[in-house]
Amino acid sequence: MSLDISTDPLPKILCVDDEPNILSSLRRLFRSKGYQVLTALGGQEGLAVLEEQPIDLVISDMRMPIMDGAAFLAQVRVRWPDTIRLLLTGYSDVQSIIDAINRGEIYRYITKPWDDNDIILVVRQALERKALEIEKKRLEELTHRQNEELKSLNASLEAKVEERTVALRAAHDSLLHVNEKLKNSFLTSIKVFSNVIEMRGGKLAGHSRRVADLARKIAKNMGLEAREIQEIFVAGLLADIGKIGFSDELLDTPVSQLSGDQLGVFHKHTIRAEQLLMPLEDLQGTAKMLRYQHERFDGRGFPDGLQGEAIPLGARILALASDYDNLQIGGLTAKRVHADDAQALIIHGAGNRYDEKVVAAFKHVFNGGIDEPEYQEIAAKNLLPGMILCADVISKEGLLLLPADHVLEPHVIERLMLYDVSGNGKLTVRIRTNRRK
Repeated sequence: MSLDISTDPLPKILCVDDEPNILSSLRRLFRSKGYQVLTALGGQEGLAVLEEQPIDLVISDMRMPIMDGAAFLAQVRVRWPDTIRLLLTGYSDVQSIIDAINRGEIYRYITKPWDDNDIILVVRQALERKALEIEKKRLEELTHRQNEELKSLNASLEAKVEERTVALRAAHDSLLHVNEKLKNSFLTSIKVFSNVIEMRGGKLAGHSRRVADLARKIAKNMGLEAREIQEIFVAGLLADIGKIGFSDELLDTPVSQLSGDQLGVFHKHTIRAEQLLMPLEDLQGTAKMLRYQHERFDGRGFPDGLQGEAIPLGARILALASDYDNLQIGGLTAKRVHADDAQALIIHGAGNRYDEKVVAAFKHVFNGGIDEPEYQEIAAKNLLPGMILCADVISKEGLLLLPADHVLEPHVIERLMLYDVSGNGKLTVRIRTNRRK
């Protein structure tokens, strides 16, 4: 066991693996980013470290002797629930990963070999999320304490009541701001994870974002509440999460050309998606949409053969949006279908494959029946601090650079300009015309 000691209150990371070379690589990587790093050559040694001092984040290998990563992280969850848990695995067995997620309630799993930038980003986001949650809890306790003080004030102390009211209002506004940052961080994390899924194959690049955007527009056109629209948008981003264990051959083969055995594997991806999201309470509605995204309105779909309005509305919307994009990228048939022909096929499937009401909203979207925020295209070199993104900024490789609604700061603009220089100075972004969100 080794320990880096620093006088700065830097986050502490514990890396657990039975392979010293892996621990050395992780130690070098995170030391260079300014973190305090502790290492342990197994689960028992890792538990001993946790008993001696507080740890912010644990990265554990899955396959270790005596105590594997799933058993180790399960104990960490019970004894130190506030410690963030990450799983490092080279497993190809998706079920083993699902079991580890359910037992240890891990924040994220990372596959070997890892990409240094990706693992640093995951750790940074996890620690930022934890910091926001701690700040949220502090503000909630502050609000509660001030409420109790307010109750005890004498009616004659109007000036003091006014002073406390102002303080409460400031704490409440700050709490709302932290809650909003938490929600945005959560959605950004989902978008990043969606990017990771899409990196498995060429056809998947940008697919999830297009499906999510079309599903959101259809849901908005149907008059759904903002919470439901957001849930459907998230389902679109995660529509292919159950395919994460598919072989490259299966991912590249159109559904119409799959063999019987391949179809059997393919049909299970919706159930696997539901299982992967099972530990996340806030995504239970999304999990149901993913399970039923391949049900047909006439009852001839899978996995449960649901019919009509027995299928959740979000799943009915997701089915149409996903098929529309898959027709154009060759995901359903060997030959790619032109957008106009794809629309015609979707409309032809009303009442059989798709819900007629969803098809009607789909037609309305393409006839200009959806109001989008006003924006203007601005070159990267002309961006100013305080501008708000109207849409995600996507790299030429299809990766998420910045999420929609991000407020630009000077250092972010500088990074965008550096990226723009490497891309021949052609990067433009959509900026809200009205800067107020």
